Amino acid sequence: MRMMNEFEVQVLSDLNVLKTQMTGLLGDGSGGRIAELERRQERHDQNWQRAKGFLAAASILFAVIEVAVNALWRR
Repeated sequence: MRMMNEFEVQVLSDLNVLKTQMTGLLGDGSGGRIAELERRQERHDQNWQRAKGFLAAASILFAVIEVAVNALWRR
């Protein structure tokens, strides 16, 4: 069997590092960081939608209160 030259050793070393990084990024088939980031993004989007709904409801409530106060004030 022939000895590997310096370039081949470097390429294999870099491939090993890449494999380790990909395993850390994608996981071993049971989740991984990308799936966790997707879950966090979904939760963030859901919370943002709830906040927008709450603000819309609050603005409608304040508008109704303003109309009621103006109606009572003008009597």
